Amino acid sequence: MKDRFNEGIRIEDARGTLREACSPLGADVDFNNYSILPGFTDVHVHLREPGFSYKGTIMAGTRAAAAGGFTHVLSMPNLDPVPDSLEHLRVQTEIIERDACISVHPLGSLTRGEKGLEVSEIEALAPYVAGFSDDGVGVMDDGLMKEAMERVKAAGSIVIAHCEDTRFPRESHEAEYRQLARDLDLAARTGCPFHMCHVSTAESIRLIREAKRAGLDVTVETAPHYLTLSNENLEDDGRFKMNPPIKTRRDRQVLLEALQDGTIDMIATDHAPHSAEEKAKGFAGSAYGIVGLETAFPVLYTKLVREGVLPLQRLVELLTTAPNQRFRIESRMPEETDPAPTFSVWDLEHPYRIRPEHFLSKGWSTPFEGWEVYGKCMMTVAGGKVVYKR
Repeated sequence: MKDRFNEGIRIEDARGTLREACSPLGADVDFNNYSILPGFTDVHVHLREPGFSYKGTIMAGTRAAAAGGFTHVLSMPNLDPVPDSLEHLRVQTEIIERDACISVHPLGSLTRGEKGLEVSEIEALAPYVAGFSDDGVGVMDDGLMKEAMERVKAAGSIVIAHCEDTRFPRESHEAEYRQLARDLDLAARTGCPFHMCHVSTAESIRLIREAKRAGLDVTVETAPHYLTLSNENLEDDGRFKMNPPIKTRRDRQVLLEALQDGTIDMIATDHAPHSAEEKAKGFAGSAYGIVGLETAFPVLYTKLVREGVLPLQRLVELLTTAPNQRFRIESRMPEETDPAPTFSVWDLEHPYRIRPEHFLSKGWSTPFEGWEVYGKCMMTVAGGKVVYKR
């Protein structure tokens, strides 16, 4: 089965295995003419709980992930309490154990309260988190970031950086790439593994390319909206407002080229639900953030694979293989004798329209509303359990 995965696996090749895995749970599915893909991994998800359950919850967020074919997510730490200590992390992990239907890997915060004033309890947290981030804000103090990197490196973990220099307008290219340049310099000096969140500019791609050529331990993600939209597509609507903002057509083209040549290592959604009220104030007045778990694969499959930008194998690598390797997540396609398979089942042949009112996420704000796409998730199985069935 693994040898035949290069273009996706036809369900006929694994029908017996899948029926055996699903029948105990009453998931009697007609697998004919569908395709099996791995369960995807999203390394950038805001589940909003604890602290902001009016925006989203771990239960709703993981159900939305399962509906999008995801079986692993990394949970960002901009929560209340911020997971800057074991005590605060435990508040989140108790909810995960109770309510999550897929695997959730929490991140610890780089600084206490994500305030950029004091480094978090890195050494205590490191065995229990997938890495460290102050996502949502950039760490402005150079000395503090250097200390954080040194301690993360010593703890055997990784820094996941939201690169935003607040001395520049958020919409500018400089806000992203100038802090990235600072962080790459610190990563080179400390030897700390470094991962950049949601790259959106051509200048940042140039810096990442140079860092990789120099041998730095660096990876980078981008998101579906940066690959399929430019600022020419923006409307006066909160569903087009995210951080970092969407950039120019040239930036989008550079990102696509970086996907093709391997400079960009993975795609993540930056799924960030808000209440309807927070996203109903036009572009200027709405909160930053959109949802993406339930639209990621359909949008990418339609706009990249079907239009010849990437082969399906490469898209799956970006959504599964690369994130799993970087963040040490074990996930595999089902074997004939696997007692607990993990996979997703897709109808790749029939188009449909994206309708947010059908989302399982508490937040519905997406720039892809109304798009006609291919790639309908029919079922997701995680560890032998059916976690989603259309």
